[in-house]
Amino acid sequence: MRHAYLVTCEEVIRDARGEVVELHCRYDPATRGGDAPDGRRVKATLHWVSAAHAVDAEVRLYDHLFTEEVPSPDAELADIVNPASLEILDHAKLEPALAGAVIGEAVQFERQGYFTADPDSTAQRPVFNRTATLRDGWAKAKARG
Repeated sequence: MRHAYLVTCEEVIRDARGEVVELHCRYDPATRGGDAPDGRRVKATLHWVSAAHAVDAEVRLYDHLFTEEVPSPDAELADIVNPASLEILDHAKLEPALAGAVIGEAVQFERQGYFTADPDSTAQRPVFNRTATLRDGWAKAKARG
C-alpha cells in the first residue's frame, strides 16, 4: 500500500468456488513510508478504497474528441470524431472526503489523472470530470504507429 510498508503475500485462501476469501501477509516494519533501507524495490503498489465506507459517484472520463492529433481541414467530421471520447463510470467508489468537494475544485485520482467536481454533484452522489490524464495519449498512439 502506497506510503505504508512493504507487504508480502505468503498465502491465498480460497473457498469451495475458488474465490479468494483471505490473504495471509507479512509486513516489514523497517519499511515504514514504503522505502526499504536495504534498497529493495516494490513490484506493485495497491490503491484501494474500502467499498463499505466509499461514496458512490459518477466519474466522466473525457478523451480526445478527434481520432487524429491534427485533423485535416478537408476531413469529414463524422470520420474523425472519436466515438470513445466520453466514458461514464456510474458506480465509481471514492474516498468519503470527496463527497464534500467544491464545484470546480481540482483533485488527482491516483494513476488516473486530474478531475474536477462537476456542478451536477451532490453530497450523496458526487460527479467528477477528468480534465487531464497523467500520460500523453497522442505520444502513446504515435509509438504504436
